Amino acid sequence: MATSTTHPPALRSGVLGGYIRLMDTLSRVSAYLACAMFVAGVLVICQMVFIRYVLGMSTSWQTEFTIFSVTGAMLMGSPYVLMTGGHVAITIVPDALGGLAQKAMRLVASLFGLLFCAALAYASWVYVFEALHGEWTTGSVWNPPLWPALLPMAVGATLLSLQYVAEIMRGEG
Repeated sequence: MATSTTHPPALRSGVLGGYIRLMDTLSRVSAYLACAMFVAGVLVICQMVFIRYVLGMSTSWQTEFTIFSVTGAMLMGSPYVLMTGGHVAITIVPDALGGLAQKAMRLVASLFGLLFCAALAYASWVYVFEALHGEWTTGSVWNPPLWPALLPMAVGATLLSLQYVAEIMRGEG
């Protein structure tokens, strides 16, 4: 994973620059965790295929683990994707307008993205705490506690919200 981004490093100093650099670092760390979660999911699927089709044995936990790890990887990697500009965007109208109108449209889009991600983060944390305190399990044959599977959603949405703030402060919004 390269450390280069689609925008120049934050040139701001002081608190704003420090916040932007901190969020960029946290987004990179989150991306590494996402990679580890994705690799874990792939390895477990390979193990499941070997056990089922080579050894002829049944499996109980592999599918559920893979769903949780790959979904968690998607959410944990999202702040890095925002930071590097790797997200899908249709920019035909802002690109055609250019100048101040383009910046205004990007800022409005970033503010809507921030509001959505902040609401998702809040709801995700509520869901994690309900699952933790309610001792919820998945209800499957494996039946693990549910809160560890939900935690990457809350952490990823929170980091994505904070990265949106950094992008707005950077002037990329």
